[in-house]
Amino acid sequence: ARFSASLSQTPSISSISSEGREDLQVNQLETQTWIKPDMQKTDVDFSEILNAIQEIAKDVNIFFDELEGVNSPSKDDDSLLHHGNLTSTSDDASRLEVVGEEAPDKNKTNGLYFRDGKCRIDYILVYRKSSPQTEKREVFERNIRAEGLQMEKESSLTNSDIIFVKLHAPWEVLGKYAELMNVRMPFRRKIYYLHRRYKFMNRIEKQISRFRGWLPRKPMKLDKETLPDLEENDCYTAPFSQQRIHHFIIHNKDTFFNNATRSRIVHHILQRVKYEEGKNKIGLNRLLSNGSYEAAFPLHEGSYRSKNSIKTHGAENHRHLLYECWASWGVWYKYQPLDLVRRYFGEKIGLYFAWLGWYTGMLFPAAFIGLFVFLYGVTTLNHCQVSKEVCQATDIIMCPICDKYCPFMRLSDSCVYAKVTHLFDNGATVFFAVFMAVWATVFLEFWKRRRAVIAYDWDLIDWEEEEEEIRPQFEAKYSKKERMNPISGKPEPYQAFADKCSRLIVSASGIFFMICVVIAAVFGIVIYRVVTVSTFAAFKWALIRNNSQVATTGTAVCINFCIIMLLNVLYEKVALFLTNLEQPRTESEWENSFTLKMFLFQFVNLNSSTFYIAFFLGRFTGHPGAYLRLINRWRLEECHPSGCLIDLCMQMGIIMVLKQTWNNFMELGYPLIQNWWTRRKLRQEYGAQSKASFPQWEKDYNLQPMNAYGLFDEYLEMILQFGFTTIFVAAFPLAPLLALLNNIIEIRLDAYKFVTQWRRPLASRAKDIGIWYGILEGIGILSVITNAFVIAVTSDFIPRLVYAYKYGPCAGQGEAGQKCMVGYVNASLSVFLVSDFENRSEPTSNGSEFSGSPLKYCRYRDYRDPPHSPVPYGYTLQFWHVLAARLAFIIVFEHLVFCIKHLISYLIPDLPKDLRDRMRREKYLIQEMMYEAELERLQKERKERKKNGKSYHNEWP
Repeated sequence: ARFSASLSQTPSISSISSEGREDLQVNQLETQTWIKPDMQKTDVDFSEILNAIQEIAKDVNIFFDELEGVNSPSKDDDSLLHHGNLTSTSDDASRLEVVGEEAPDKNKTNGLYFRDGKCRIDYILVYRKSSPQTEKREVFERNIRAEGLQMEKESSLTNSDIIFVKLHAPWEVLGKYAELMNVRMPFRRKIYYLHRRYKFMNRIEKQISRFRGWLPRKPMKLDKETLPDLEENDCYTAPFSQQRIHHFIIHNKDTFFNNATRSRIVHHILQRVKYEEGKNKIGLNRLLSNGSYEAAFPLHEGSYRSKNSIKTHGAENHRHLLYECWASWGVWYKYQPLDLVRRYFGEKIGLYFAWLGWYTGMLFPAAFIGLFVFLYGVTTLNHCQVSKEVCQATDIIMCPICDKYCPFMRLSDSCVYAKVTHLFDNGATVFFAVFMAVWATVFLEFWKRRRAVIAYDWDLIDWEEEEEEIRPQFEAKYSKKERMNPISGKPEPYQAFADKCSRLIVSASGIFFMICVVIAAVFGIVIYRVVTVSTFAAFKWALIRNNSQVATTGTAVCINFCIIMLLNVLYEKVALFLTNLEQPRTESEWENSFTLKMFLFQFVNLNSSTFYIAFFLGRFTGHPGAYLRLINRWRLEECHPSGCLIDLCMQMGIIMVLKQTWNNFMELGYPLIQNWWTRRKLRQEYGAQSKASFPQWEKDYNLQPMNAYGLFDEYLEMILQFGFTTIFVAAFPLAPLLALLNNIIEIRLDAYKFVTQWRRPLASRAKDIGIWYGILEGIGILSVITNAFVIAVTSDFIPRLVYAYKYGPCAGQGEAGQKCMVGYVNASLSVFLVSDFENRSEPTSNGSEFSGSPLKYCRYRDYRDPPHSPVPYGYTLQFWHVLAARLAFIIVFEHLVFCIKHLISYLIPDLPKDLRDRMRREKYLIQEMMYEAELERLQKERKERKKNGKSYHNEWP
C-alpha cells in the first residue's frame, strides 16, 4: 500500500522541473530503502517493480540531459578525456554513465569509485587498527556522516592492520559547501569586445599574418590538433549559489565540480568536524598530529602511463595527460599547460610553476648577454695588453705568497690565470652588471603584470583568504587568556604583548647566534686556506706544488660545500625550534616566520665564503716584511698575481654546480629510490603483477607524501639561485646560463615528481607567491650594491682606468684603448728588498735558479714606495687616486642603477591596460547577463502561471 501511494504521487515526465528531477531521484532511493526490508514478507516480486522504476528514472535523466545540452554547447571541465573514458562529460559520455551497464563495472575495477561503481572517491583517510585513538576516530567518522558525506572502508591488500576510509561528497553537500566557500563556477561563455581599428592597422596586421604564414609553426606550443584542448572553458564565473543554479552551465552534476574542487570541499568539511567534546577538539589536522589517522590525501586520477598513444587514442585521465604534455622529457622545450596544472593541483602549485616558467623565460636574455660578455673576452684575449705583458714578463720575479715553503716565481708563470681572468673581467663587465641590475627590476615588474593576468584567468582577482584557524599549539598555550575577535566577534586565545616581545627577542638572539656560527665556519675555512697553501707548496707532486694556490682554493670550496650542507640540516631544526618558540597565531604567520629564518640562515651560509673571497681576500695582508697575521701566527692569504677574481669565479662555479646537482638528486633521486624499494618489496611478497592489481588508493599510499613545508624547498632553491645569478654576476657572467640550463631541467624534474612520485597534494588557492616576492626585491637591491663593490674592489677595472687616464702613455688625452695600457703591469707592482724579510717568512730558497745569483729584489701587487725612498713601503699617490676612483664609482654606479630601477618601476604599470579594460567590461556584462537571466526566469514563471490559470493583473514585467 505504501509503495502504491508513493508511485501514484510520482509526477509525470512532462511536468518535472530541473529541481523535480532531483526529488524523483531522492524518492527512488527512499523507495528502495523501505522496500528491501519487506521483500521477504510478501509473495510479490518487487525486483521487477524496482527495475521498472529505475528504467523510468533513467529515461527522465536522459530527457533532462538532452534539455540542458540545448541551451549551452560548452564543454565541462573533464572534456579533455577521450570518449572511451566514462568520466568524460560530453553528451554521449554522460548518457553512457546513466544508461550503460558497463560503467559501474569498469568503475569498480579502476579504484576511483565506491564498490557500487557510481560514487566517486573524493578523499582518502588511512589509519591503523592497532592505533589507540579508536574512540576519537569513531566520533569523528560519525560526525562526518552527519555532515552528509558517504563513507566506505577497505582493508589494505599488503597489511591487514591498515584501513582505508573512502569519502564521497554527494551533490547536495557539494552545492551547500561550494556556496559557503564562494567557489566560482562558469555560468556563461565570454563575449569579447573588439575595439574599432583603423584601416591602416588592419592592413599592417594582414601583412604580419601573411608573413607569419611563411614561417614554421611555433615549436614551443603544444600541438592542439593531436592533443585535446588544454584551455579552460572561456566562461564568465560567479560564486556558486543554489538559489540561482539555473544560471550555471551544468551538463552533468557528477562532473560539474572537478576533482580538485571536490577534494578541497571535502577537506574543508573535515577541518570543521569535531572528534571529541570540547571547545578545540575539532579538525583533521589534530587527528593526524595525535596519530588517530596516519595519512589523508586525495586520489590521483588513475595511472600516468598507457599502452596506447595519446595522439591516437587520447588521454586516459588528467594525470596521463599531464605526464605526456608536461612531465615527459620529450616536451622539455614546450610551454607548460598551466591551466591543466592549476586544474589538477590547484592555484597555489600552479602559481609556483607559472613563476618558475616566467623566471626561466626571463633568463634567456640574461644568459645570452652573459655568454656574449664571455665570448667578447675570448675574442679580445689576444689583443689584451695586460695579458700580453703578464705572459711576456719573464724577467719579473714575484715574492713568495706564503711563509718559507713557497718559492719565488716568475710573473709569466701566471699567464694562464691572467688570460682566464680576462674572460670574465673585461670591458663589457660593467655593462653586464648594469644590465643585470635592470634585468632584476624588469623581471619583478613584468612578473606582477603576468601574475595579474593569471589571477584574472584563474578567478583570483576578487578572492580573499578565509579567516584562518588558530594553530592548536597557540590555543593550548594561551587558552586561559581570551579576547573578542574584531572580525568574527567570538572569543579567542590571546597572547600578551610583553610575552610576544620577549619571545621575539629570544628568537632574534638565536638567529644572531646562528649567523655567528656561520662566520666561525668561514673563519675555519680561512685558517684551512692559510695552512694548506704552505703544505701544497711543499708537496711532492710537481703538479700540485706548482699550482698550490689553485689546489688550496679548489679543496677549500669543496670542504665549504660539505659544511654548507651539514649546517643546513642544523639550521632547519633551529629555525623550526625558534619559530615554534615565537608561537605564531595562524598557519600563514608560522609559515612566513619559518620561511624568513630559513632564507636568512641558508643565504648567509651559502654566500658567506663568497663574500669573504670577493671583498676580504688579499685586502688586509700587509706587505712583505710586515705581514698581518691571525693570532700573530698565520699569515693571511694573498691573491694570485693575476688577481682575486679567478678565486671568486671558482667559488661561484663549483658551489653553483654542486648545489644544483645535489638539490636535483634530493628532489627526484631520493623519492625514486624510496618508491623503487617499496615496489621491490611488494614484488617479492606478492609477485610481479601485484602493483597492477592494487586499487588506486593502495598505489597512492605507497607513494611519497609531499614535503611537510609544502613548496618551501622548491621556492628556496630557486630564490638562492636567483641570488647567485644577480649578486655576484659581475664576477661570473656565465651564472645566468648555468641557471637557465638548470631551470629547464628543474621544471621537468618537479613536474615528474608531482605527477609520478608524490601523492596528489590538496588543491589550495593563493593569489601570489607570498613572502618570496619581498625577498626577491631585497635580493635585487643587494645585487646592485655587491656588483658595484665587485667591479670597484675585486676586479682591476678601476685601476686600469686610472692608469689609462692619469699615468699611462695616453695620460691627459682622454683615451683609454689597449695602446694606453702599455706598462700597466709594471706600474701596478711594487719593489721589495729581499733582505727585509722577517725570519719566520723568509723563503728556504734564495732565488739563485733564476739568475745564477741570490735575488736582491722581488715584486708584489700593491702601490707602495721602493725600499730606498724617504718613507720605505709607504703608499704612493697612485694608490690614493685608485681608492678615490673606486669610492666615486661605487656611489655613481649605485645612484645611476637605482634611478634606472625606480624609473622602470614607475613606467611599467602593475596591471596591463587591455586586462583592465577586460575586467571593467566583464563586470558590466555580468550585471547585464544576471539581469537577463533573472528576467527570463520571471517570464517563464509568468507563462507557467498563465497555463495553470493563476495569472494576476499588473504583474512585473
